This record gives sequence, C-alpha cells and structure tokens, in this order.
Amino acid sequence: MAHAPGKYADFEGLRTQAVALRRSGLSRRQIRDRLHVDNNDLLNRLLDGEPAPEWTKRPNAKDDLKARARELRLQGWTYDQIQVELGCSKSSISLWVRDLPKPEHKKRTHEESSAIAKRGWEAKLRLRDEERQRTKQSAAQEVGQLTDRELFLLGAGLYWAEGSKSKPYARRERVTFINSDPDMITVFLDWLALLAVEPEHLRFAVHIHETADVARAEQFWADHVGVERTTFLKTTLKKHIPSTNRKNIDEGYHGCLRIDVRSGTELYRRIEGWWYGIVEGVRSRGL
Repeated sequence: MAHAPGKYADFEGLRTQAVALRRSGLSRRQIRDRLHVDNNDLLNRLLDGEPAPEWTKRPNAKDDLKARARELRLQGWTYDQIQVELGCSKSSISLWVRDLPKPEHKKRTHEESSAIAKRGWEAKLRLRDEERQRTKQSAAQEVGQLTDRELFLLGAGLYWAEGSKSKPYARRERVTFINSDPDMITVFLDWLALLAVEPEHLRFAVHIHETADVARAEQFWADHVGVERTTFLKTTLKKHIPSTNRKNIDEGYHGCLRIDVRSGTELYRRIEGWWYGIVEGVRSRGL
C-alpha cells in the first residue's frame, strides 16, 4: 500500500509513541489506530522487543484439558469416557495420553453409559461457556478508556439505530429513545450528558406487557436512572395476546424504558447531521 511522502519520516519519534502506548497496555490494533499506521511491517519494527500486554494473551485452555485427560487415563478411563467428560476430540486425547498404559476393558451398564453421556454433555456446555466468557472478557479489554469523541460518535450511531426518526410522510423531529437493555439506557444517558442535555429536560416512561408486574418494573427503571418513580409519565401497557408464546416473563423482565428530550427539535436535527457526517466519513475512506 502506498503512503503519502514523509508520512513515516520521523521513525524514532513514532517508535517512542508506539512503545509508550504498548507499555500503557494497548493492543497492536489500538496502537495502529491511534498512530494511523496502516503498514504491518512498520508496526512490527515500531514495537520490536516490546512484549504484548497480558490481557491480549488468550489463556491456553488445552493445557488444563491435557492435564485432566492424563489424570483420568491413569485412573483407567477409556477414550470415550474422557471425551464425554471433557468435551474434546478423541484425536486430541490420543496425542495427550498415548504414552500411558491402556486400561482394562470393562462392559458398562446402560445406567453407567447414560451417566457418562450426561456428564459429557455438561462438560461440553461448561467448556463452551468458559470459552464464551474468555472471548467476551478479552474483547471488553480491547475497548479500553473511551474518549469524549468516541462516545460522541458511538452515541450518534446508537441513536440512529435505536431512536425514533422523522419520516418524509410524518415529520416528527423529536428525540425519543426506547430500549429494554439497561446498559443501552446507561450509554444513551451518558451520551446526553456529554451533549450537555440538562436532566430536567428528560422525561421517562415504561412500556410493558399488561400481564407483567408493572409497579416492580417502574421501580426498577426509576432506580436505574436515579429519579423518583412518581416523576415517570404514564406507563404504556401492551395488550396480551394469548396465542403468543412469550419468553420474557421471568423476574428479569422489566419491559422497555422510553426517554424523551423536551424541546429536542434542534438536537434531533444535529443528530441527523452527525449521522450523515459519519456516513460521508466512511464513504470518503474509499475502502
């Protein structure tokens, strides 16, 4: 990829910045984006000799599995038993334990086979969940500390995806955001605070199925946003349709919270402009 003349002329200065960012705990991708270095060879030279931060190193789960497989083999377990217990492949087990003595063959009862199969499935689910959690934790750490600009752009995209929008056939330039995810509500409110929207300009209302515990849901959202429940607008109840098979009926169901910004016409127009600016910025990258 060709670069503008002189873009990387100050190599030592760029390396000093890259090393400082690496030692502060940033990943290669974060350093690349911060310094606008789109050449992998150059990035390798800039970071030469600098170890990766611990959070970028994925734990090797197979080491634990290997040790456990060898332990079970020494207890007389077969490949099949180890496979269902640990949820890994027979080929891996064979590599890990092939130097150990083979156990004596013993015919299993139906109950024993069923119990082993159950333990195997539970082990597989556990491993999947552990891998899921490792991936999510690693990804979360990649984000790091958000700058005001990053939150600004994130909020504009979040609103355009989830907030109400004016239509050519129904011109309603107002800022209204509704969501069932408390974390989405938190991010949206922080974004409004960044935009200097005063708390007294916000109005809240709950949208929920009529068969739910309405009072409990209202209190949940009031606590979440830090206002008195009595300040909420009238709750909107969704009619229950008996033929539908609703899944969101447990204690974790709180309906949705609607956030309205009073006198938000000017803000809505700016949000729309910000979104179009983001789109134009993406187009201008020419990727």
